[in-house]
Amino acid sequence: MKNIKRVLAILGILILILLLGAGIFANTLKPDYKGKKGLSKLTQEVTVHYDAYGIPHIYGENEEDAIRALGYVHAQDRLWQMELLRRIGRGGLSEVFGKDMLGTDKFFLSLGIDDATEETLKKLDMSSKKVQLSEAYLDGINQFIEEGPTPIEFYLTGIDKEPFTLTDIYNTFGYMAFSFAQAHKTDPLLTDIKNKLGVEYLMDLAIDIDPNSTLIKNHNKQPSDSLLGNVMAAVTNALKGLPIPQFEGSNSWVIGASKTKNGKVIFANDPHIGFAQPSVWYEAHLNTPTYEKYGYHLAGVPFPLLAHDRKLAYGLTMFENDDIDFYYEKTNPEDSTQYQTAGGWNTYETVNKIIKVKDSVDVTFSYKKTHHGPILNGIANQIKGEEPISMSWVYTKHENKILDVVYDMSHANNLTEFKAALPNLHAPGLNIMYGDAENNVAWFASAKLYHMSDSVHTKFILNGESGKEELVNYIDFSENPQAVNPPWDYVYSANNQPDSIAGMLYPGYYLPENRAKRIVQLLEPKNDWDRDAVGEMITDVTSAVDPRILLNLYNSVKVKELVDEQIILLDKLSLWNGTYTLNSIEATVYTRWLYFVLKNTFHDELGEEMFKQFLSTHFHKRLIAPLLENKNSIWWNDIRTVDKEETLQDVVHKSYVEAMESLRNDFGNKISSWTWDKVHTIEHGHPIGQVESLRSYFNVGPFPVQGSREVINNMAFGYDGTGKYKVTGGPSTRRVIDFSDVENSMSILPTGQSGNPFSPHYDDQADMYINGEFRKMMMNKKEIEKTAKSSLTFAPVEQ
Repeated sequence: MKNIKRVLAILGILILILLLGAGIFANTLKPDYKGKKGLSKLTQEVTVHYDAYGIPHIYGENEEDAIRALGYVHAQDRLWQMELLRRIGRGGLSEVFGKDMLGTDKFFLSLGIDDATEETLKKLDMSSKKVQLSEAYLDGINQFIEEGPTPIEFYLTGIDKEPFTLTDIYNTFGYMAFSFAQAHKTDPLLTDIKNKLGVEYLMDLAIDIDPNSTLIKNHNKQPSDSLLGNVMAAVTNALKGLPIPQFEGSNSWVIGASKTKNGKVIFANDPHIGFAQPSVWYEAHLNTPTYEKYGYHLAGVPFPLLAHDRKLAYGLTMFENDDIDFYYEKTNPEDSTQYQTAGGWNTYETVNKIIKVKDSVDVTFSYKKTHHGPILNGIANQIKGEEPISMSWVYTKHENKILDVVYDMSHANNLTEFKAALPNLHAPGLNIMYGDAENNVAWFASAKLYHMSDSVHTKFILNGESGKEELVNYIDFSENPQAVNPPWDYVYSANNQPDSIAGMLYPGYYLPENRAKRIVQLLEPKNDWDRDAVGEMITDVTSAVDPRILLNLYNSVKVKELVDEQIILLDKLSLWNGTYTLNSIEATVYTRWLYFVLKNTFHDELGEEMFKQFLSTHFHKRLIAPLLENKNSIWWNDIRTVDKEETLQDVVHKSYVEAMESLRNDFGNKISSWTWDKVHTIEHGHPIGQVESLRSYFNVGPFPVQGSREVINNMAFGYDGTGKYKVTGGPSTRRVIDFSDVENSMSILPTGQSGNPFSPHYDDQADMYINGEFRKMMMNKKEIEKTAKSSLTFAPVEQ
């Protein structure tokens, strides 16, 4: 017995030592938020005050010193995120995660992001202010890499830390630009539907925009001052494995002085991005005698994409314009190295690349290019040996000035200077939102837009050999959709269709009018807006469109064929106002019902794979409302039944019964338990959290969450047969800036400021975010110094 006790005691001591060692090790990996550090190339001391949520307020005597400190503190909270973002464009994910990422790396290398960056750097003016400040920011990152603790993800994946360069900044922008694009999800699928089923099946798919829907109104008066399914599947599979979220949508509105209680502009913005841990934005407040901005930074990017100061505020949403076109190419049957053009045979360009793969040998691959862009065949396994299809992308066609754009926006002092920055943005297409202390409000659809021939429909794969389906000309920025100080005194964007440009609606992949309609519905009648009312609006969970859709569903049910319980629930649904709260039964039933309507309408013609692809597009959301008002659509008939032609009523009724049965199977007979919180949840996933044993340490959540697809509090999810709606994306921040009281403007992040799992700020905003709460964006130096939780001082180091 004594021996057993002795062994147990020794084991206990060993376990204690291991736990103590693990605790000490973990403690060494925490970000350092206090003390004093030397920082190379610093000219004067910089002080960083951290507020209660770990947001750095950086005070320096000049901007170069302040942004150098920003690089250091950004890296100590987000180096792992920086590492992943810079790797995507250059095909470097396989080196971290192994051969499963080869398809993704091949795809992104073939896009030409890294090659476009190389060409940009050749032309870069290294003496320009934007480059000098970018280099200072990189110096800060690289000093942390040299001297700071290595984030735990580097230990777990076995990769080494390497210095950051200007190449990494531009490659990050390139990934962002492609992340905004939608053509790869839509054009091949629509072409496949046309080829497989016939043109008549395209008529009811809401491909073209209904001019009677809610459009963003222009006001440009200036201030006085198969194979194709395989293509889509290949692209989808390449994007599916990304360990970094994609940009998905967004809301923003700027309310003019005549509509606010205090007679000053109020600015609101919530960009919609795929949820992940860490969340996308890193907040930082920089203050020098000549520069101040409270900004939101992408990992590895020195200048904020969203920001404000006491003079102005700006933000963004996705424009959703069409900046990618696909082309059929024709290979010379006598010489496979050539392809057909209107001017004769051209030679394919062959590009050779090498991909490093974790725990394996390097992989070499090559792909062909035409004057349009890369040939997608052969890049992914799904499309080998078929008719060549190339992809033309605006981003790689023009000189890349996106660093100029973000630098100039962040350094503008007024509307004139701000607007002057925007024509340089060629891709991605963004709605840039603006408001200022001088009571200006503005919206600019910013992108390099182009005209095609009237006979060309860009949502189908085009003919690459004829020369007749090429762009005709680029549109001057002055003709882009925009509104500056419109007479209705507000501007907004919800990724919906802008009004006509020079007499035409510009083609794109716009989201349905749902959020836009609700925004206008709330903004238009009210003229006494204040910060709190806008904060309530930005968390609104009521749909302006779903009750109308539900009414059409309700009117199509065969009530005489229902049993009592089904009738009672149907009556309850008829009173629903479209609000997605956690305790809503109606939201659960409606969403389940709508899925079965879509499945019973489209699955028979499309089949399983194409149906999944269809549900991943924006246009499927747009077609729901008009389709349910169209009793004559060809899609209602089930092609599998030869002795009957189904109607809208048949499909809707069958879907209602199936939805009821499905919910009963999932949650039992007690309808009162069919609440939205049971099915609608959010979990912020970390790449390492995909390992089940590490999930609870790295992921944040899951939480039940109110909201839904296409309400203002847009919690996006993919439809599938599970009946569980795991939220994949939504507001990446919610910001409200009131120019009558800038220092009490408010914001929130989905999880926390830090990406370091050992930081107290890893997930300290998650509950607030779920509950629709806000925190203050502090700008008053005395208040910041008085309430700072810790301070970190950087001092110059003698060279």
